[in-house]
Amino acid sequence: MRRRHRDAEPRSRGKRVFSLMLLCPRAPASPRHSPVPFARSLLAALVFTAASAFPLDGAEPGESVVVVFNSKQPESKAVAQHYATRRKVPAAQVIGLPLPAGDSMSRADFNAQLQTPLLHALESKKLVTFGEGNKIVAAKARHLVLCFGVPLKIARDATLVEPEVEKLPEPLRRNEASVDGELALLPFARAGYMLAGPRQNPHFGATNAAALHPTNGLMLVARLDGPTADIARGLVDKAMQAESDGLWGRAWFDARGLTNGPYAPGDAWIRGAAAAAARHGFETVLDERPETLPAATPLSHVALYAGWYDANASGPFARAQVEFVPGAVAYHLHSFSAQTLRTGSDHWCGPLLARGATATMGSVNEPYLGGTPDVRVFFERFVEAGFSFGEAASAAQGSLSWQTTVIGDPLYRPFGKSPREQHEALAARKSRLIEWSHLMVVNRNLARGTTPAEMVGYLRDVPESQSGAVLLEKLADLHAAAANAPAALEATARALELQPSPQQNIRLLLALASRRATMRDAAGEHAALERLFTEAPDYAGRRSCVERLLALAQQLNRPADSARWKLELGKF
Repeated sequence: MRRRHRDAEPRSRGKRVFSLMLLCPRAPASPRHSPVPFARSLLAALVFTAASAFPLDGAEPGESVVVVFNSKQPESKAVAQHYATRRKVPAAQVIGLPLPAGDSMSRADFNAQLQTPLLHALESKKLVTFGEGNKIVAAKARHLVLCFGVPLKIARDATLVEPEVEKLPEPLRRNEASVDGELALLPFARAGYMLAGPRQNPHFGATNAAALHPTNGLMLVARLDGPTADIARGLVDKAMQAESDGLWGRAWFDARGLTNGPYAPGDAWIRGAAAAAARHGFETVLDERPETLPAATPLSHVALYAGWYDANASGPFARAQVEFVPGAVAYHLHSFSAQTLRTGSDHWCGPLLARGATATMGSVNEPYLGGTPDVRVFFERFVEAGFSFGEAASAAQGSLSWQTTVIGDPLYRPFGKSPREQHEALAARKSRLIEWSHLMVVNRNLARGTTPAEMVGYLRDVPESQSGAVLLEKLADLHAAAANAPAALEATARALELQPSPQQNIRLLLALASRRATMRDAAGEHAALERLFTEAPDYAGRRSCVERLLALAQQLNRPADSARWKLELGKF
C-alpha cells in the first residue's frame, strides 16, 4: 500500500492537518524497469522505460511560461530577458511590475502590486480566460517564472480576520507565506480562499504531468534567484547544458537513520529518493548516521543531493568548492533553508546555489515537517518519470499557500531523452561523458541481480573503462565485491593516474590506503596516505590522516617519518 504523505485527513476548504513537528536542527507507483538478463549488448543493457506527458525528445516550449520581473530593478529585468531569450518566451509573456525591494512584502502590497496586476496582465494578454465561478477555464501558459528582485515572502498580517481560522491548530493560525506558494493558487485568487495556514495541494503525487495546469486549479511557480543576479541568470544556462549533455554524476543522500518517531517520515522520504536515484542507475550513496555528512566526505561529481537537518550549510557544503555538475539538483530539509536567498553562507538555498547547484527548494518560514516537499515523490517524478523540475516540484508539495519556494528553471528536463538516446548522442559526439552512461548500465544491471563478476566482464569490453577514472573506480569496486583484492588495488591505482576530480582523488587515495591495509601492506598504506596529505592540502580529514601516518611510521620503525608526523600533528 502506498504510504500516505501526511498523517491526517483534509479539513474543510482544502486545509490539511499534519504533523506539527518543528523542523529544528538535528533535534502512485513510479515507473519500474522491466527485468532483463545480463547482456554485453548495449541495446539490451540500456533498456529503460520513462513516462512523461510530453515528448521525450525535448523540453516544454517557452510559450508555456510567463516571466515576471521587478521593473524597479534593472538586474531583475536582465535576468528575465536572458531567460526569455534562452527559452524563447514570447515578448508579450515577459511582464514587469513595480515591486518593493527586499525579501519580504506586506499582504496588502502583494495583493495590490503583484497578484492583482499580474492577473489583469494575464487576462488582457489572453494568456488565461476566466469563466463561471471566477475559475480559469483556459490557459496558454502554466508556468510562472519569478526573477531575481521579485520578493520572496509575504509577511504576516495581524489585521487580517478570517473567522474559520479558529478551526486550525493554533500553530497554523498564521497567514504569512512564500510568494511562490501563494501564486501557485492564482487560479483561485478571484474566487477567494482562506489565507491562514496551508492549503492542500489536490495534485500532490500526480503521475500525469499534464494535469498540473491552471485549468485544474494550479499554477506552476518557480524562481530564478540566488545570492546574486549572475547566479540567478546562470540557472537556465546550466539547466540547458544538462538537457543537452545529460545529467551525469553521483547521487548523495543524507538521512538520519530514523525508523520510528515523529521525524521518521522525513527519513523515509530521503531513503525513497535514494532508491529512485539508484533504480535509475546513479552511483548512489545513502548515509544514515544521525549527524549530517562530515566535512571530510569526498563528495565528488554531485548530480543529486538531499539531506537534513542543520540550520546552515554544513560539512562538505560549507567549503568554498563543491563539485556540483552542471544541472545538479540539491535540497536540504530545514525550517528556514530559504529564509533569504541573498547569502552564500547562511541557511541552505543560497549557499547551494552559490556553490553551483542548478535547482533547489526551501522554506521561507517554519512549515513543520508535514508542510515540506516530499523528496521521494520529487525524485521519482523528476528522475524516473521524466517530469520537468517545475512539474516534479509541484507534484511533491502537499501544501500550497504556505512556506515553500522553488528555485530553478521550471522547464528543466534532463531526463527527457531515453538512456539509449543519450548514450547514442554521446557516442556520436565522442564525448567523454559516455563513461557515465556505461556506469549507469552497470548499476542498472547490478540492481536487477547481475553479479559484480559479470559486470567486470562488461567493463572489460568498454574502451572507456581503461581511459577514465570514473569507470576504473567502479571497476575497482566491482573487483572488491567479487573478492579480487589484487585487481581492485590495481584498478584503484590506475584510476589515480587518469586525472580524477579533486574530491574523487581523495576518495581514491583513501580507498587505496584501505585496500593496502586489508592486504597488511603498512608501507603501501603509508605511501597512499602520504600522497593524500601532499596532494589535498584542504582535505578536512587531515588530522586523522596524520594520526594514522604517525601510527604507521612507528609500526614501520621509521624515526624520521615519525618525527615529521609528530610535528604535523602539533599544528592542529
